[in-house]
Amino acid sequence: MTNDLYAVVGNPISHSKSPRIHSLFASETGEPVEYTAIQAPLYDFAGTVKQFFERGGKGLNVTVPFKEEAWKLADRRTERAENAGAANTLFLDDDGLLTADNTDGCGIVRDLVVNHGVALKAARILVLGAGGAVRGVLGPILAEQPSSITIANRTVARAEALVELFTPVAGETRLSACGFEQPDEPFDVIINGTSASLQGDLPPLSSKVIAQGTVIYDMMYSLQTTTFNQWALEQGAQIVHDGLGMLVEQAAESFRIWRGISPATRPVIEELRND
Repeated sequence: MTNDLYAVVGNPISHSKSPRIHSLFASETGEPVEYTAIQAPLYDFAGTVKQFFERGGKGLNVTVPFKEEAWKLADRRTERAENAGAANTLFLDDDGLLTADNTDGCGIVRDLVVNHGVALKAARILVLGAGGAVRGVLGPILAEQPSSITIANRTVARAEALVELFTPVAGETRLSACGFEQPDEPFDVIINGTSASLQGDLPPLSSKVIAQGTVIYDMMYSLQTTTFNQWALEQGAQIVHDGLGMLVEQAAESFRIWRGISPATRPVIEELRND
């Protein structure tokens, strides 16, 4: 039996853990999946996608810097992709139309709620950053019905734009925007959606946002403690998580979309931790 072809597309791409994750999913489920990494030229993402599906490819994951381009390229978008303004999952639907989805928000919610037992319902949440990474996860987080979400960003206008965009789907959740320096009371959950842990450029947050029970979640992941989580620990945080589980969970949702099967994620997360 010939394996069905899937891939992750980005630039650069050599660091991607997606081929390893999906090969583990394939082994676990017995699905005939071959999954590779493709580095697309920055000037021809559309051509790379077209070529992939023309040669019989079944589905693509999309990573930086092409998520917004993937969204624009799609003929159809799921509601989560529409809200996110970006896509990390592409496939051809039954009509042969290029369809975009975004599984990042689903990934972070599953990692927090299922893997780490964090209650988001009625929680007071502080989200750091207002870029594509944050926009991509706000919808599914709002669906958990937190009591409030405060979006803090260096440029407050960008945070305000997200508040305006998501207010129609916020329900009873209070949405607000501010600069990094403004919050001065503890939150139940703090989610870092900035690239601070990659660049070592920590946002100028007050230590008052952290209480003993505050859950810290950095969307970045690292074999060592991330820069942001290290800062949080130094401010007295006792519960810190990085984004490795989110990475695996969003991949599992893509796998489910493509194959109709939800793979077990915990063994994969543990294996990646031990790599």
